[in-house]
Amino acid sequence: MRAREVIKKVIIFIYHLFLKLPVNNRIIFFESSVGRNYSSNPKYVYEEMVRRGLDQEYLCVWSLEDTSLEIPGNAKKVKRARLIYLYYLARAKIWVCDTRLPAFVVKRPETTYIQLWHGTPLKKLAVDLDVLTMSEGMKLTEYKHLFRKNTETWDYLISQSDYTTQKFKSCFDFKKEILEIGFPRNDILFQKNDEKSINDLKKKFGLPDDKKIILYAPTWRDDQFHENGIYKFVSPLDFDLLQNELGDTHIILVKLHYLVKDSLDWSKYKGFVYECDHLWDIQELYLISDMLVTDYSSVMFDYGLLRRPMIIYAYDFENYRDTLRGFYFNIFDEFPGPIVDDSPALVDSIKNYNFNDNQNKYKLFLDKFTSFDKGNASSKIVDLILQKSKH
Repeated sequence: MRAREVIKKVIIFIYHLFLKLPVNNRIIFFESSVGRNYSSNPKYVYEEMVRRGLDQEYLCVWSLEDTSLEIPGNAKKVKRARLIYLYYLARAKIWVCDTRLPAFVVKRPETTYIQLWHGTPLKKLAVDLDVLTMSEGMKLTEYKHLFRKNTETWDYLISQSDYTTQKFKSCFDFKKEILEIGFPRNDILFQKNDEKSINDLKKKFGLPDDKKIILYAPTWRDDQFHENGIYKFVSPLDFDLLQNELGDTHIILVKLHYLVKDSLDWSKYKGFVYECDHLWDIQELYLISDMLVTDYSSVMFDYGLLRRPMIIYAYDFENYRDTLRGFYFNIFDEFPGPIVDDSPALVDSIKNYNFNDNQNKYKLFLDKFTSFDKGNASSKIVDLILQKSKH
C-alpha cells in the first residue's frame, strides 16, 4: 500500500474519532472555492455576521489553503484538509459552503449544511452532464454517483430565480429546501452601486479614473488542465490588437476562474491589462467595470444586475456545446448583448455596440435569471444560521 494511501486512511480514522465528540452549537464552518479564496456567497454571509457582532458570539471557522489571507472580524483560519480542518467540520453546528466538501466527510444529523452554490447554471452541471472531460479521470456514472452522494448532505440550497431553482433540482437531484432569496454576494451590487463607492474601489485597486474599464472574466475549459482540479488559461483573445485599438481609452481587468492556476506574464501590456488575482473580489470588480466580456460563465447573471453592457466572446461555442459541456438554453436567443467569435469583432462591439438598443431583451434576461436578487440575501442566511444554531 502506498504511503499516501496509508496517511489518508489514518486521517479518516482520526476524523471518525472527532465525530464522537459533541456538536458545538456555537461553531460555524465556512468555505469558498474549495478553500482557495475568501470570497463569494460565504464571504458576504460571514461579513453580515461581523456587521451584527455575531463573530464575537460564535466561533466562525474559515477553511483556507492560504491561512495568511486577511479576514475581517474574529474568524479562526484553518488549513484546508488538515486534521484541524476535520476537527471543526466534525464539531460545527452549521456548514456554510459554495462548493463540494471532500467525499469522505460525514455530515452528522445535528449539523445543518447551507449550500451557497457559486452560480446560476448556463452550462450543464453534475448529473445533467452527457459527457465528462474533466481532469478527475473517472467515468461519468461514477462522477454522477459521487455528486449525488454529496448533494444528499445539503439541507438548504440558494437560488437566484425560478429558472435556477428548476435547474438545481435537476442537476443536483436536490429534493430538500431551496431558499429563493438570491445570492448573498450580489447584495453589494444593490448597496454600493453609487459614484462614491465606485471611486473608492478604484482607488483601493490603484486603477486610473480617466479610462473606461472592461472586465474580462472567462470560465475554465474541462479538457484543458495541468492536473486534477488545476486548469489552464486558454483564450485566443488578441491582446495586442485590443491594446492597439483600445489602449488610449480603456483598460482591461483579467479575472480568471478560481480553478485556473497559471502564472501569466502580462508585463508587455502594463498600464492596459491588470491581472486580478484571488484577492480581488469579483463583486467589487463588477461595480467598477463599465462593461463585461465573458464566455459561458455565470458572471453574466450577476453582472446583469448592474444593467451595464455585456459581450460574450464565444470563440469555441460549437466545441463547448457539442463536446465539453452543453448548455441549458440557447445563449443567442437569451443573451442581451453581442456574441462574437474573434478579436476584431470583439473590438468592434466594444467600440460601437449601442447598449440602449437592447433594453427590452435585457429586462427579459433579468426577469428570467435574477428575479430573486433583492439585496438582502446575506441577512436572510444569517437569520437562518441563528435559528438553526439554537436547536
